[in-house]
Amino acid sequence: MAEVNSEKDAAMENTFPVYKVDAIVQFFRTDVLTGQEAKHFAKSDLTPNPKADVIQRVYMRVLQLLYGFRPECHYLAPLSENIQCMSLYEYATPIMSVYLSMCQFLPMCHVYDFSLNDLLNPKPKRTITILSGIQNFLHFRKQRLEIIAGHQQAFRADMDKLQACNKGIKDAEKMIEKLMIIPPEQQAEAKELAAALKEVNSATTQESQEVSALNEQVAECKTEIAEKSQKLSQRKLEVATQKDEIAKLKSQIVESPEEVKNEMEKMKENIKNIKNSKELADEMLVDLQIKVQCASQGEADIQVILKQLHDLQASMCKTNQQKEEVQSLVALSENLQKELKALSNEEGQMKRALAMKLDKESKQQIRRQKKKELKDQHVQSIIGQYDKIHEKREEIVERIKHINSETRQFKEKMQKLRDTCNQNSEKAQAIYDRLLTTLEQFHKRIENIVVEATADMTKMKTVF
Repeated sequence: MAEVNSEKDAAMENTFPVYKVDAIVQFFRTDVLTGQEAKHFAKSDLTPNPKADVIQRVYMRVLQLLYGFRPECHYLAPLSENIQCMSLYEYATPIMSVYLSMCQFLPMCHVYDFSLNDLLNPKPKRTITILSGIQNFLHFRKQRLEIIAGHQQAFRADMDKLQACNKGIKDAEKMIEKLMIIPPEQQAEAKELAAALKEVNSATTQESQEVSALNEQVAECKTEIAEKSQKLSQRKLEVATQKDEIAKLKSQIVESPEEVKNEMEKMKENIKNIKNSKELADEMLVDLQIKVQCASQGEADIQVILKQLHDLQASMCKTNQQKEEVQSLVALSENLQKELKALSNEEGQMKRALAMKLDKESKQQIRRQKKKELKDQHVQSIIGQYDKIHEKREEIVERIKHINSETRQFKEKMQKLRDTCNQNSEKAQAIYDRLLTTLEQFHKRIENIVVEATADMTKMKTVF
C-alpha cells in the first residue's frame, strides 16, 4: 500500500504544479471564499498544523462554487425509520457528506487517494498538494468558461446577423413580389409592350436566320473562289510548262503551221473561258458583300430598336414610380384631413369630458370630506383599541420575563444536577476501578493458592 501511495503521489506531482502556501491562500481568498471567511483565512490555517474545521469549510465552499451545494446541505441526515438517536449522527453526517463528494470531485484534479484522515487529521504537505490540485483545476475551469463565453458571444452575434439577413431576405422577397406584380392600370401597356417585344424577337430571329443563310452562301462562294483560284494557278502552271515544252519542241521539231494555229486557238478559247468564270466569281463576291452589309445594317437597326425599348421600359418605370408617389401623397393628404376632422371631434369631446370631470371632481371632493370625517372617527376608535392592545402586550411581556426567569432557574438547577451526576459518575468510575483492581488481586491470590495446592498434591503423590 505504501508503494502504491508513493506512486500516486509521484504521478500527482508530475501532472500539476504544487503552489506555495502564500499563493494558495491568496487564490482561495479571492476566488473561493467570501466575506469574513476570506478575511480570517490565513497561512497559519495550513502550516505548520492545519486546522481541520478550516479545511473542511474550504472544501465545502469549493463544492458550493462548482456544484451549487451549500454548506448547510451537508448537515442534513437522510430521514429513515430505521435510524435511531439522530443526535449521534450530527457530527458524522457533514464529514461523510464532504468526504463522499470530494472523493467524486478530486479525481478530476488528478488526486486519487483522498481519505478521511485528510479531513479529520490533515497534514500540511498533503493538504497543500490537494489544494494546489484544486487551484489548478479552478484555473483551467476559469479559462474554459472564458472561452465558452467568447463562443457564446460570437454565436449570439452570428444569430443576430442571421436574423438580420433573414429579415433582409424577406424584405427583398416582398419587394420582388411587389415589382413582379403589374398594377391593373398598366397591364394593357405591359401586354402591348410584350406583344411588341415578341414581334421584334421574331423579326430578329428571322433576320438572324437570313444572315446565317447569307453567311453560309458567302462561305460556299469563298470556297468555290478558292477552288477556282487554285485551278487557275494550276492552269497557269500548266500553260507555262506547255510554253516551255512548245519552245523546246520548236527548237527540235518543225511542225506544220496549221496544227500550231489550231493549238493556239484552243489555248485562246481556254483563256477566254477562265476569264469569264473569274468575272462571274467577282460579280458573285460583290453581290455577297452587298448582302452582308445589308445584314450588318439590319443588326444595327435591331440594336437601336432594342435600346429604344429599354429606354421606354425605364421611362415607364419612372412614370409608375411617380404615379405611386402621387397616389401616396394623395392618400397622405386624405389621411391628414381625416385626422384633422377626428382631432376637431376629439377637442369637442374633450371639452365635454372636462366639464363632466369638473362636476365629478366637485362631487368627489364632497364625498372625500365625508370619508375623511368617517376615517378620523375610525382612526380614533383604532387608537383606543391600540392602547388597549399595548397594555395587554406589556402584561404579556411581563409574563414572558417571569417565564424567562423561571427557565433560567430551571436551567441552573439542571446544570447543578448535571454537575452532581458527573461527580457521582466519577465516584462510581473510581469505585469500579477499585473493584477491578481488588478482583484482579483476588484472582491472582486464587491462582497462587491453586498452584500451591497442585504442588502439595504432587508432593503427596510422590510420598504415597
